Parts: sequence; C-alpha cells; structure tokens
Amino acid sequence: MDKVTFFHAPQSRSRGTLALLEELGVDYDLHLLDLTAGTQRDPAYLALNPLGKVPAIRHQGVMVTEQPAVMMYLADLYPERALAPPIGDPLRGAYLRWMVFYGSCFEPALVDHSMQREPAPHMTSPYGSWQEVLDAIVGQLTPGPWLLGERFSAADVLWGTALHWTTMFKLVPDEPPVRDYVARVRARPAMQRAEAKDEAFLASRT
Repeated sequence: MDKVTFFHAPQSRSRGTLALLEELGVDYDLHLLDLTAGTQRDPAYLALNPLGKVPAIRHQGVMVTEQPAVMMYLADLYPERALAPPIGDPLRGAYLRWMVFYGSCFEPALVDHSMQREPAPHMTSPYGSWQEVLDAIVGQLTPGPWLLGERFSAADVLWGTALHWTTMFKLVPDEPPVRDYVARVRARPAMQRAEAKDEAFLASRT
C-alpha cells in the first residue's frame, strides 16, 4: 500500500491526526509546516490545499483536508486496526454522526462562544446555540468510557484532543464527564507518543 503523506504543524489541531497515526501504528511520510513562520501559506502548499490549513494528507495522488475527513479516511484505510466501525456495524451511524458533528456543529458554535456573539436564529442556524451543542456532547460522554460506549474509535482521538485544548483554554467548561473523558484519552500510550513527538518537533525548530 502506498504510504500516506501527512502535512502537520506542531501545536495545532493536526496533533489529533498525529495521535491517530500513532494509534494506527502505520508508516507515513511527514511534511512539517511552521505556522509561526507562515510556511502553510507557501505557494507550493496552497497549490495542494488552497486554504493552507492543517491537517491534510495525500494518498495515491489525492488530497484530503478537514480533520474529521482526514481521520475517517485513515481509519477506513486501515480496517485491521479497528478504529472505525465498518459499514453494517450498528455503531457506524453514531461514529459518523459524531465525526461530522465536530466540524458542522462544535467548531462553528465554539467560534460564536469564543467571540461572544449571538448565534443565528434556530430557523437559519445549521447548528443551534453553543449551550445546545455543549449539552449534546456532555450527554454523549456521560455514560462513558468512550464516545461510542465501550468501543474506542477514531472519534475519541478527534474529540479527546479537541476537548483537551478547549478546556485548557477555558472555552469548554471543565465538567466531570469532559474532564474524566479527556484524562482517559490522554492516558493512552499513542496519545502520549504524539505529544512527545510534537514537543520534539518544536524543540528542533529552536
């Protein structure tokens, strides 16, 4: 199988994809970008990814952007790692729901919240209010231990890393279901390896 090329910037949202690759335990080609130096705006990268964002991957000549899409692609690419319920599995629908919920509801509602702006009326908003989005997430996490109950999946890599940084910056309240969930995700060896690699990437730039 052709190796995946992973476009990554330390201390960014793409750490989640780095953690997923560690969970998968597969080889990949790493292409580091430096957000502080602006290399994500280099013409060569913009030609591949016009928005200049990370994470992104390239596989068999195809670019995949947007973190949930990247993670879904990778988890399905390596089905033997069992990080995505396959088609036909009763958990597949919930898995896809929460992967897509991240980008379609959580991120835009989070921006509203962080900028202290009112959401659009329900009639026109595709995601509702920040409190509604937060309540949905907390409600899903409360039974535990993972987003899909007893089954750990790529969705936990996505949400564990996202909720870690959003609670760290006090954008998401440090409620017990969220705090305990983040702690469980971060305790996984793959997550710790990803954090250590990111620290090494940062150190190599100085």
